[in-house]
Parts: sequence; C-alpha cells; structure tokens
Amino acid sequence: MYSDFTIGEPIVDTAAPDGPIETRWERRRFGVKLVNPANKRKMKIIVVGTGLAGGSAAATLAEAGYQVSSFCYQDSPRRAHSIAAQGGINAAKNYRNDGDSAQRLFYDTVKGGDFRARESNVHRLAEISVQIIDQCVAQGVPFAREYGGLLDNRSFGGVQVSRTFYAKGQTGQQLLLGAYQALERQIDAGRVEMHTRHEMLELVVVDGRARGIIVRDMVTGEIETHLADAVVLASGGYGNVFYLSTNAKGCNVTATWRAHRKGALFANPCFTQIHPTCIPVSGDHQSKLTLMSESLRNDGRIWVPKEMGDTRPPKDIPEDERDYFLERQYPAFGNLVPRDIASRAAKTVCDAKRGVGPSGLGVYLDFSEIIERTGQAAVAAKYGNLFDIYERITGENPYEVPMRIYPAVHYTMGGLWVDYDLQSTIPGMFVVGEANFSDHGANRLGASALMQGLADGYFVLPNTIGDYLAKSHLEPVAADAPEVVEARTQVTDRIEKLLSIDGVRTVDSFHRELGHIMWDYCGMERTDEGLRKALDLIKDLRREFWQSVKVPGAAATLNQSLEKAGRVADFLELGELMCLDALHRTESCGGHFRAESQVDGEAERDDENFSYAAAWEFTGAGEPPVLHKEDLVFDYVTPSQRSYK
Repeated sequence: MYSDFTIGEPIVDTAAPDGPIETRWERRRFGVKLVNPANKRKMKIIVVGTGLAGGSAAATLAEAGYQVSSFCYQDSPRRAHSIAAQGGINAAKNYRNDGDSAQRLFYDTVKGGDFRARESNVHRLAEISVQIIDQCVAQGVPFAREYGGLLDNRSFGGVQVSRTFYAKGQTGQQLLLGAYQALERQIDAGRVEMHTRHEMLELVVVDGRARGIIVRDMVTGEIETHLADAVVLASGGYGNVFYLSTNAKGCNVTATWRAHRKGALFANPCFTQIHPTCIPVSGDHQSKLTLMSESLRNDGRIWVPKEMGDTRPPKDIPEDERDYFLERQYPAFGNLVPRDIASRAAKTVCDAKRGVGPSGLGVYLDFSEIIERTGQAAVAAKYGNLFDIYERITGENPYEVPMRIYPAVHYTMGGLWVDYDLQSTIPGMFVVGEANFSDHGANRLGASALMQGLADGYFVLPNTIGDYLAKSHLEPVAADAPEVVEARTQVTDRIEKLLSIDGVRTVDSFHRELGHIMWDYCGMERTDEGLRKALDLIKDLRREFWQSVKVPGAAATLNQSLEKAGRVADFLELGELMCLDALHRTESCGGHFRAESQVDGEAERDDENFSYAAAWEFTGAGEPPVLHKEDLVFDYVTPSQRSYK
C-alpha cells in the first residue's frame, strides 16, 4: 500500500547559522567562500524559470559575472506567471509610522504560517524586504505614491499594519518587468543565453551532483542537453494539480518532480493555499479560475444573507439582515484575517446554505460603503483594473453590484526541500521562489510571494551559490557521459511511451478527473476517510492513464497534447504524495485543515507530534515513499493557538 510509508533518518539544515537571529544572515554572508571575478567568467549556471525568482536570479548572477543559461516554456520571459500577481509586495519600511518593523514582519509571517516555518529563513526574509523595495524603485517600478511623494502602502490579511507596496492592481506585472529589463540587459551583454519555448524534462546528476538538464524544444520537438556547474530551479508551484486554480494553464510541477525522482526531497506537499477572493466557478466549461486581489479586502466588506435561501438581489437585503461574518467572528482583524481563515469561513456559510449566486457557492464582497464615503473615482484609482476584469468576466458592474467571490486554489507552500542556502538534497541544485518550501509554513500571508521570489533571486541565491561553486572544484561533464545519455534516454523513452498508448481518453479528461478528486478530498477540508479514498482513486486513475490516454500527433513537432500529457503524468504522482502527506499529518494547521482536528471550527495544531517539516523521498511510482522529518525549533516566537479575534 502506498500509505504504508516508512520513516527514514531525520534531516537537518546544516547551513543555517546559530546564535542571535538578528545577525544570522549577516554572519552567513560573511562566512561564504567567494569566487574571484576571473573564475566566475568560467562557470556556468542554468536557471529554469523566468518569473520573479528566476528572472531576478539569472540577471543578478550574470551581473556578477557568471555564464547563465535561462530557460522558460513561454514565448517570452515576461509571460511568467508572476505577472498575474495583483495586490502588492510586503516590506517592513514603516512609512506609515504604525508600529511596523522587521521584527513584526517576522512575527506576523511565522504566526500566519501557523508555526510551521523556520525562524531563520523567515527572519532573513523580513530583513531583506526593505532592500527589495529600494532595488525595485531604482529599476523604475511605478509603485503607488501618496500625496507627499512617499511610496504608498495598504494592508493585507493577517496583519494590523500597512506594509504592502503596490502598483495599482498589477504589482506582479510591474515587478516582473523590472526583473525582465535587468535580464534583457544581461542577454544583450552576452552573459545570459536565453532559451524560450523550452521545457525541462529531466535533471542530469553526475557523481551525485546536479550538472545539467534535458529539455525539449517545444516548437521543433528536438531533445537538447545543457550542462553546467550548477542548476537553479525557479519553476513555480503545483496548484494546477487541482485542474481548476488561479494559476496560468501552463504552470506545472514537472521540473521539480523530475528532480524529486532523482533524489531531491519534496517537503510539505499538502500545504496548499486556498485564496478567499476568486470569481466563483460558473460551469464545467472552465479551464481555470480568476483571482480578485486580496487588496480588495482593505475596502470591500464580505457578507451573506442571515437567512438560508435568501435569493433577493443584494441591494434589496436590509443592513440588519446581512451577516458580515468575518467582522463578527474576528473583530480585531475583520475582513483582513489570513487567507486560510477567510476561506474556511466562506465555506462554512456556504455549507450552511447561505451562499449567494446561481450555485450558492459565493459570498458578497461589497464596496458600497467605501464608494459612498470617498466616491467612485477614488475607488477606481486604487482598484480600477480589477473592477474591469471582474465586469468583463461576469457581466456585472462591481461599482453598482457587490462582487461575488469564493475560495480557490492559489499558491503552494510545499515544494522541494532546501537548506538555508537554498540548496536541495542534490548538491549543486538550488531551488528558489514558490518551487521551494522554505519560508511560509502552512499558510502564506498575502503579498509575501513576490517578496520571497525577489529576496531569493536578487539577494540570497547570489550569495550562497558562490559558496558551493568555490568549494566544489568541478570537472567538465562530457555530453556522452553515461549519466547524460541515461537522462536523455529517460526523456525519449517517456515521450515514445506516451505517444504509443493511443488510447481513448484525452489528457484533459484525466486532468479534470484528478482535479475533482484533489478538490473533493484534499481541498479546503480533509478527513482520514476521504484521503484514503483519494489515494485509491488516484492509483486507479494513474493506472488507467498509462493504458488509455490518447496523445495525438508526433514528437518532432509542436505538440501541446504531448506537453500536457507529460505534465499530467507528473501531477498524478504528485497527487498521491499530497494526499499521503495530508493523511499522515493528523493535525490541522494553516491551509491543511483536518475535520477531525478542530476546536470551535478553528484549526487545532499538534505541536508535540507535528512540529516538523515533512520531507519525502521518492522510491518509485506508486511505491511507499520515505519520510524524513526536519524538527522545527522556535526560540523567538512561541507557538500558540492562533487568534485573530
């Protein structure tokens, strides 16, 4: 049985310094071995992904003098999914003089992650946050400004200060364009070799170290080998395992899953984030969901009718017959509680038959009060493009009618295990941004994804990867080395197998069915019975996939069905691991909510038994994996029952 996993040796982050947390990052930076400029020009680094983490990493490494090869499956680096982030980026600048500090950002992030993140990593992130804003302003990122000329801030969920910097409702786009310009400068200088429309399908490991990747040219179908001294994965999260999510349709787990199969441990896969403010599902025709920025919760009030089955238009429901349930349940934070709490609260009122909209799976996000108080023009200046997106999709004008929102899969806190240096359990392979597990614990606070991606790419990785390269003394790897040939063969054999099945079911039908299983049994609420059922269903679905999938076309050409087939095959294996991770963690924490583990509807953690990161070792498709535990130590923030009341 897949659920009969074994427990292996504990894993320890040996790269993290001890001593005062305020000086750990400074001491680690001083302690790294340096590579002199002449040697940097001889060293090659592969970066997979061109989002905020990958784009900033490639640009910064090239600026430092390394030879960089950058890969993305989009037709341009600026089409990476980071561009879809709307609301903002956190930084402890304290421009509002409201009591913010790096220490408070550190505390809010550890608490927001329900005490399942490393203190060292989170404190470093809080420290670096202030540098990120300076970097981006210098690049020309057009952050919003208040009347005095200083950068403006707004609030996000899980905090009581205003620390989120923003560019209207398109912050991710503007930050990505800043990183893209830096990257393009290095491409023009000849220090970055850019490979668009290329997908990583295998990791090359030689003598236990990551030394390259095997990629497929998505236009010609050609299989290519690229070798280097180190590999950086910045390939994003795996939310599309649920089929419907706020992620771009191309987002996938293949790069990190290929590395996992080669020996990289995968940590906390069940920690997935459900975002509370998405446009509700409208029917089976949908292939993805649309996010409405969390920033809207600054001024929008969330409510449902007090009575079951009340189908009156919202304007016809008097104030005293409305339930502003977040404000009622969590008066200290109101509509700005963390995402996991807001999502579960919305699910609860909808399960009680008080949801709104045709499906009953929705709650109102109402802006009538702020429009009345400040005027429509002021609201449009802050959120105009978000309101336009909503109206285009739903046909409803949110200036006149409240938005309808419902939770949906958005971000994944799990990912490949990395140490303090962002190095995986495969030496020479570093993992940055959403692709790693390190900074958010069981729940990510809003506006922290952009912060982590840029911190990793601009500031952390460029310091730590040099330490590895300076110590390694690597010899060149030949293209015909046995390990390289084996990796290429694995790719070509897999492609041939997918094309040869010639079954009767489309790839999308398998993906959609997997998504239903994952959402029903490993979504907002999980149970022992449901997770065991999901493991059985996914095993059967995976077996049917390899017997009945239909992949038309050929390998040596543009073939999107083939691309999707490889990704769904990896999602099927990942889905099993996610359900197993959720099954073994018999507690509730953050985005992982076990129905059997709650107090008054709130998550009930079990710190005595589960205060660890769960790092899983691959042993074969469908074979019981091995669990390695990294104990979490809290010296500066004492774990307590989270309360936002």
